[in-house]
Amino acid sequence: MPHIVIKMLKGRTDEQKKAAAEKLAAALTETIGCNPSHVSVSVEDFTPEEWQEQYQIEVVENQNLVLKPDYDPKDVLKK
Repeated sequence: MPHIVIKMLKGRTDEQKKAAAEKLAAALTETIGCNPSHVSVSVEDFTPEEWQEQYQIEVVENQNLVLKPDYDPKDVLKK
C-alpha cells in the first residue's frame, strides 16, 4: 500500500498511461518513503460526458481532496 487511481479522459495510449503510472509511483515512493513494490496504480478512462458526474463525486464532494483543480469541468465538453 499505497494505491494510486488516475482518472482521465479517454484517448491516451497504454504507453502514456504506463509512463504516467511509473512516474507517479516513483514520486510517491521518494516523497513518503514507501517500498516501491507496495505501490499499485490503476487508470480509469472517461468520456467528457461521463467526467461531468465523476467530477462532482471526485472533486466537488470529495472531503479528502488535497489538491483542487482550477478549471470548469464543462470545458472538457468543448473539445
